[in-house]
Amino acid sequence: FRNTSVRPCLCVRPFIPFLQLSQYYNMELQKYTDFLAANQETILAIRDAAFALHASVGQTYNDHLHYSYHLGMVADSAMQYGAEVVTDEQDILPVVFGAYYHDSIEDARLTYNDVTKVAKQFMNEAQAYMAAEVVYALTNDKGRTRAERAGEHYYAGIRATPYAPFVKLCDRLANMTHSFTATDSSNNRMRAVYQQEWEHFHQSITSESTDQRLALPERMVQQILALFD
Repeated sequence: FRNTSVRPCLCVRPFIPFLQLSQYYNMELQKYTDFLAANQETILAIRDAAFALHASVGQTYNDHLHYSYHLGMVADSAMQYGAEVVTDEQDILPVVFGAYYHDSIEDARLTYNDVTKVAKQFMNEAQAYMAAEVVYALTNDKGRTRAERAGEHYYAGIRATPYAPFVKLCDRLANMTHSFTATDSSNNRMRAVYQQEWEHFHQSITSESTDQRLALPERMVQQILALFD
């Protein structure tokens, strides 16, 4: 880590029944929260491994924050809203892993096979494959510009990968929440970028499939729109 007065995000909040209206849930809320509670040790191990990985390559967020700050925000959203998209209890850990490791290929020098191998430490082979596919789908393409790195090929891969649209939305929500609440020049610039990109971004990760694993929680979308007010 670079020197900073900001401590890394060490929080994980898997026990809080965030939502009150059952009609939002794809999976029974109590079953979902019970699973998170029963698997807290594994979730914390995934979190700590992801934090250590990004620390090992010296990655920071917004130049002065530990990257764990961002990873924690993404994973918190994944756990908060996961019951709205997850169709099977066996998919919960892959989604959480995908949230914590979503930048591991792009920014922390892991390969797809590395990610799969790490995931197998925390879940079975089928789950590890699902988790690695999410991470791979969220890895930007090679490109000289932001638009080239996240073009149609990139978004098509996200739309075709179970839970990738959801985790990508968690990532964007975390980035936008930070940019819309901070006041330095870098965040002012990114706030304008995110506002300009929003409609195209939202359309690009929206799948026409009826597969619930490709869905986007409407409440998350509304949370982002509220940032524009």
